[in-house]
Amino acid sequence: MTRVLNAGRREPLSGSIHSVVVFLHGYGANGADLLGLADPLAEHFPDTLFVAPDAPEGCAGAPMGFQWFPIPWIDSSSEEEAERGMLAAAEDLNAFLDALMVDEDVLPEQVVLFGFSQGTMMSLHVAPRREDAVAGVVGFSGRLLAPELLVDEVISRPPILLVHGDTDDVVDIQSMPEAVEVLQGAGFKEVFAHVMKGTGHGIAEDGLSVALAFMRDKLSL
Repeated sequence: MTRVLNAGRREPLSGSIHSVVVFLHGYGANGADLLGLADPLAEHFPDTLFVAPDAPEGCAGAPMGFQWFPIPWIDSSSEEEAERGMLAAAEDLNAFLDALMVDEDVLPEQVVLFGFSQGTMMSLHVAPRREDAVAGVVGFSGRLLAPELLVDEVISRPPILLVHGDTDDVVDIQSMPEAVEVLQGAGFKEVFAHVMKGTGHGIAEDGLSVALAFMRDKLSL
């Protein structure tokens, strides 16, 4: 049984929904942590609804935050617990996306997944395994989980933009070229990468500008 994800939202400036951006936050944060990005993006996407769900589990290391799944080297969970948590969260996220598209009357090609850190990991796991490709995936500062499974499990191949800071001390920047190689090897035709120079585990202005251009293109705005 899937868990219901509580989500904050910013309505489109125009009052009419033609596309949706779904923010997926990182470990120990919450939906509101990324929903603030709707402010600088909204003027470029006046017909876009911005939605930011909280991950389904409370985070022991951050009492006010949430996690998509446990991280063994942070919370002393086992690899098995982490894998079970990730698979359960993937079911939750898929159910959330399915309901969102029905409720807002949008098609997959009108939806972008925008992840940060653990939210990027969720985006890169869920999007390729959905029957219909979303408009695109933007992934900041994350990695591709279980890369060895992708070739056998991929169903759809949406365009993907990966962005990473070159001084990230939480998720090594090497995770980005590794993910690009695996995605391209699995038949993804549109995989883009951008390095934020001098940036740690975060979202810099140049990275957000690249993400904005990518989303405008994939949402045909």
